[in-house]
Amino acid sequence: MSLKKYLLFFAFLFLCSCAEYSKNNKTFVNQTNLFSSKGFALIYSDQNYYDKIVNRKIDNTKLVVGHSKLKKNTLIKIINPTNSKVLNLKISKNLIYPKVFNIVISKKVATSLELDLENPYVEIFEQKLADLCEVKFSVGVNSGTDALFLALQVLGIGPGDEVITAPNSFVSTASAIKLSGAIPRFVDVDKSYNIDTNQIEKQITNKTKAIIPVHLTGRPANMSPIIELSEKYNISVIEDAAQAIMAKYNNKPVGSIGHIGCFSFHPLKTLNACGDAGAITTNNKLIYEKLLTLRNLGLKNRNNCESWSINSRLDSIQASILNVKIKFIKEWTYTRRKNAEIYNKSFSNMNEIILPPENENNYSVYHTYVIQVEKRDELKQYLDEHGIGTAIHYPIPIHLQKVANELGYKEGSFPNAEKQSKNIISLPIYPELKNDDLTYIIQTIKRFYL
Repeated sequence: MSLKKYLLFFAFLFLCSCAEYSKNNKTFVNQTNLFSSKGFALIYSDQNYYDKIVNRKIDNTKLVVGHSKLKKNTLIKIINPTNSKVLNLKISKNLIYPKVFNIVISKKVATSLELDLENPYVEIFEQKLADLCEVKFSVGVNSGTDALFLALQVLGIGPGDEVITAPNSFVSTASAIKLSGAIPRFVDVDKSYNIDTNQIEKQITNKTKAIIPVHLTGRPANMSPIIELSEKYNISVIEDAAQAIMAKYNNKPVGSIGHIGCFSFHPLKTLNACGDAGAITTNNKLIYEKLLTLRNLGLKNRNNCESWSINSRLDSIQASILNVKIKFIKEWTYTRRKNAEIYNKSFSNMNEIILPPENENNYSVYHTYVIQVEKRDELKQYLDEHGIGTAIHYPIPIHLQKVANELGYKEGSFPNAEKQSKNIISLPIYPELKNDDLTYIIQTIKRFYL
């Protein structure tokens, strides 16, 4: 058979739209997206099959293909989900019909194909995030809140269960717990604004299924005691790292310490998309594989649903933006820390200000630079009048929100969180600040307290 006939035969095999998994022959086509009007089709293949292609060693491999007409010059991309590498093949004539083929591809034919190795945007970002967090797996989702919700769902946490967390976080942490059907159980915080690990154990009951430490302001929570409690009582640890990408606890990146890590890439985050986006990290393969299904309505494939779930896929546009921005995350984090250091030195002798606590064993990333001050509301207004924007993260603790009345907490339940909420203020910390900007902010605050 001529080389041209081999190429035509090989191209015919990859019509498009595949959704078949065979454990016996290890041929896997997970999900297909066809955009034939754009001259583009995606086919996902497993590691075994893909390796045979790139190594030019295909023989007697069964391939089950679906149905859809492909026009001449349609580009088919066979994607390896393990490492996201892509093999591009071009259809040489119009093709149609579903079929099952046993194919034999010679070395000569495979060698003649042009191999263009590239990555889909979402898979690229997931791998980059996994590398950054030093974990095996990462799953892109629609938001940080969805990440928390899906983390609870994949662990089987639901009605009748309890989850321990801090009351001073953004409301999304507790919301995810409630939406899962479980009950949030709060524990007061310490001077780091993170959960007080000395108070966790007395809140653990036989209903407790997880602890969600929040790395608030970009400062890692005290994870060692939490992991010890997790092992002692056989409960899961979900890190809420929405504000803490790049932070480290005892030289370990957040998101790699607990069973699951949850990240947000909301536009206000240090690593941000141009809309909502989030991700989940883990070292557990079973959790990873289940999350791939749960983020896609629980679908095993187009026609078979394994579990009730939500639509929370990371959009390719947001992923492509994150792929660009993640290159700068180390630089941005360094600048935030440098800005925080300037603030710390400038305010170190001011009794009116309580500075963010530092721990030499941790690497804080200063998503927010939060200080506690006297006359907080007056200072905030004064800074606003002088063109300096500030914020309060957060003025009302979750347990005092109207929606939390049903949980049975009241004012005085968590005195540290409540006291901090009355005194905290967040100063500008973003990396684009110039030295002149920082000097102006510092001098303005000092003038207020003269």
